[in-house]
Amino acid sequence: MQPFGKTNPHNPVILSKTNLSDSQTFRNFALLFLEGSDTVNELKQYEIPIFGLENKRYEYDFESGDAFFGGLEQEMIGNGTIHTHLILNKSETMIRLDFQIKGTVEQTCDRSLDLYDEPIDIERLLLLKFSDHNEELTDEIELIERNTHSINMARYIFEFIATSLPMKKLHPRFREEDEQDGDDDSEGKVIYTSETNDESTNDAPIDPRWAALRKLNDN
Repeated sequence: MQPFGKTNPHNPVILSKTNLSDSQTFRNFALLFLEGSDTVNELKQYEIPIFGLENKRYEYDFESGDAFFGGLEQEMIGNGTIHTHLILNKSETMIRLDFQIKGTVEQTCDRSLDLYDEPIDIERLLLLKFSDHNEELTDEIELIERNTHSINMARYIFEFIATSLPMKKLHPRFREEDEQDGDDDSEGKVIYTSETNDESTNDAPIDPRWAALRKLNDN
């Protein structure tokens, strides 16, 4: 693993100037927990100084345990064991980040309230293009200032894990049964929709993964 060098707790992450999207809600929330001194100490290992890197390929490995999730001051993920392999390719115009994230995180079953380990096995791509300002263009493309000294990868790792979790949390022993029930219910079912019913659209349930972070982000 490449040496991380000194961290800059006053500018550990990249700010976004666009309107909030679901992904940005996660990232803006991440800015809050990175400001605490105890959290900075825990998450400083995820800081990569990019300013002095040569234009070539680098590889990093991060081990994230209970202290990582505990430092985030959130309730979506209690405990977990995560390994992240990051491939960083720097060029004159951009930085390409390829994340390979594997492990398990502790979740609570919606049906039985039992704790269980949710497996994580995801790959994500992020492009950081050099510009004169910071801006998030899409979930996979961000603009960053050319004089950016370092980037903290903790917020990206947490975001990718959180957005990969199923909306309905079921202990493995219930999943096969639930899938069978879903197949049976889908047979012969007629769904009625109305394009003019705005109230039903506004009252639609909010994904708890977004709601939890938005609530914390508003405090």
